Amino acid sequence: MFFKVQLPWNVILSPESLEAGGLMLQRSIIIRLLDDFTVKKATKDLGYYLAVTTLERIGEGKVRQHTGDVLFPVVFSALTFKICRGEILEGVVHKVLKHGVFLRCGPVEGLYLSNLKMPDYRYVPGENPYFLNDKMSKIGKDVVVRFVVIGTKWMEADREFQALVSLEGDYLGPVQSPEI
Repeated sequence: MFFKVQLPWNVILSPESLEAGGLMLQRSIIIRLLDDFTVKKATKDLGYYLAVTTLERIGEGKVRQHTGDVLFPVVFSALTFKICRGEILEGVVHKVLKHGVFLRCGPVEGLYLSNLKMPDYRYVPGENPYFLNDKMSKIGKDVVVRFVVIGTKWMEADREFQALVSLEGDYLGPVQSPEI
């Protein structure tokens, strides 16, 4: 699910990056904010940080005592993405194992679909293994699959989410792309 959030942030600039002109100072603050924003990657509460949409406010800079760096409090709007239990999403298979497949969905790469959560599918080994059901529906590498999220877990050390997903439900499974 996508969220639009308003966030307070502290941007720290070194004395070397400070310019006398107002627009150049604002540019330095924005560049530093974007750098810090991408390094942060994600949080447990808001999910993955995708984009800064608007810069709402830049507060007055405060000089730090020992370093001489200047701290600017800023407020901005951003777009985030967080997977939620019960949500139906689409992802692309990137790894096929005997006991299930791993999928990618947006910035989330740790989505696991167990063979126990794929009703009527059986594993077909080989150089390019895949899962196949009686209706010849195939789940293999690079196949787009619609699924339901049945559980999520926040991994603090990696700053990312992992999720367990299922195909148990109506209209879930490989997605047929229209032939053009």
